[in-house]
Amino acid sequence: MHVPQIPAEAPERAVTGSLSPSRAADFKTCPLLYRFRSVDRLPEAPSSAAVRGTVVHAVLERMFDLPRAQRTPSTARDMVEPAWEQIAEAEPELRALFDADHDGTAQATWLASARDLVSTYFELEDPRGFDPTGRELLVETVLDDGLLLRGYVDRLDTAPDGQVRVVDYKTGASPREAFEGKALFQMKFYALVLWRTTGTIPAQLKLMYLSDRDELRYCPDQHELERLERQLAALWAAIEKSLAAREFRPNPSKLCNWCDHKALCPAYGGTPPPFPDEHALSFTINRRTENPTAD
Repeated sequence: MHVPQIPAEAPERAVTGSLSPSRAADFKTCPLLYRFRSVDRLPEAPSSAAVRGTVVHAVLERMFDLPRAQRTPSTARDMVEPAWEQIAEAEPELRALFDADHDGTAQATWLASARDLVSTYFELEDPRGFDPTGRELLVETVLDDGLLLRGYVDRLDTAPDGQVRVVDYKTGASPREAFEGKALFQMKFYALVLWRTTGTIPAQLKLMYLSDRDELRYCPDQHELERLERQLAALWAAIEKSLAAREFRPNPSKLCNWCDHKALCPAYGGTPPPFPDEHALSFTINRRTENPTAD
């Protein structure tokens, strides 16, 4: 893994809470979903689409370990099955996705779809022409109020003139224009963290949608990052208020049909688990070691 030098912050600030782009989006979407994932830490069943995304991300990360001339579509496609086997070896429960696949057809089709996504990447850019400065990079900063912002950036590129580009791979479909702001939230979050840690605002944020051969590019500015910082502080204040009251209200929507915790939701006749005790709660909201998955 190639990691750029991101300076540590000084002085060290006391952490009063922690947010990743995914957890921030959870609370904005449904406060109860935030509770289930971040406070109760309830397990969720992996989906074949999500695991396929993990495999594709692994291939695109490791491809840059190869010499430039070897970064070809055929080589990357050949990396898909080994990447899946390595991920499944680390998390054997993922093989349950294909328990009913007695003849191997479903897994073969799934692997082929992952290879197709990898091939699409090469239609969007040529990786033989550059070397990233960071891949699967943890970025984090502590704001003045003690809120820890952290997440994993798929890729950082640095131009010869020093300008930085943040790249994120998406294996789902690109959003309609009305939802582009929601899609860019994660990238602006990363831009804010990088600005606060390096003093430099990324020149470009790029989302690469592999399933439909599309890209979304955006150039952030200081004023909107300052506005985002205030919004995240207000969001954390709302989370703290919910934690103090032990009340996270559901926000029913069409997304509920894909929620692993629907059976526990009061909006659908369910009952959430008992709220964690104070010690567990304190650990939950102040942890620095959480891997913010899905970011």
